Amino acid sequence: MPKMKTKSSAKKRFKVSATGKVIASQAGKQHGMIKRTKKFIRNARGTTALSAPDAKIIKGFMPYDR
Repeated sequence: MPKMKTKSSAKKRFKVSATGKVIASQAGKQHGMIKRTKKFIRNARGTTALSAPDAKIIKGFMPYDR
């Protein structure tokens, strides 16, 4: 049986933690920081764990990272 392929786009954007949560960078920080509030920029630092429905989709793209 051949190996399943990992989606290259998912491999570059997401990481699966040791407990199985999908970790992603915060959305909305690529451009347009002038119009964002200071509170938004402060709260959107670093990474975040995806919600359960979103994580289920991403885990399908990365079959060996479970």
